[in-house]
Amino acid sequence: MASLITSSLSRFSLLRLSTKTLSPSSLIFPSLTVKPQKVLYRFRFISSSMSSESKESPSNNPGLHTTPDEVTKGYFMQQTMFRIKDPKVSLDFYSRVLGMSLLKRLDFPEMKFSLYFMGYEDTSSAPKDPADRTAWTFSQKATIELTHNWGTETDPDFKGYHNGNAEPRGFGHIGITVDNVNKACERFESLKVEFVKKPDDGRMKGIAFIKDPDGYWIEIFDTNMIKVSTIDAV
Repeated sequence: MASLITSSLSRFSLLRLSTKTLSPSSLIFPSLTVKPQKVLYRFRFISSSMSSESKESPSNNPGLHTTPDEVTKGYFMQQTMFRIKDPKVSLDFYSRVLGMSLLKRLDFPEMKFSLYFMGYEDTSSAPKDPADRTAWTFSQKATIELTHNWGTETDPDFKGYHNGNAEPRGFGHIGITVDNVNKACERFESLKVEFVKKPDDGRMKGIAFIKDPDGYWIEIFDTNMIKVSTIDAV
């Protein structure tokens, strides 16, 4: 019997078990319900590799390649595209509320749509030549491409676009780093921005979610609070 217990304990040496208000009968017969006492088991498995290496290491992330193909060395994340109903409303939100600039506008009359590239780059450094400005825009990182299909802004039958957060869920949100999440959200509130979540709402404090005019979600955070709110996940 002693050897069996020792073997069992060694087998679960990486398992942490915590209990609250356990009665003797619950330890012998776990299936029995004893009222009003409660039994809480919390299990946490920790692999040996996870404990000795970072969470971001290849051994902890199957499928991860840490040596990119040489041909991808110049790749970078350049844009995320949102379809919008009304460019006047969306341009006001992204420029006045979020502080972005219009980097480039492209119009396609034959296909009846326009593209508005928004970002935080200094447009004073943009080339004067229209074609060169297009190339400059596409060389900037993390821009928003607002796509307007002409006529949706005045179409009474247009129902809007799926924002990814209604069923069936898919796309989630973009994220904006601010200097101070609480002060930023106070300003958003004064500007009548619609909130999904304010910084003090929910279980994860210090981050917020707002909606743009088409209902797309935007996460708002600062680098100090995001470190605190995610400390248990690092």
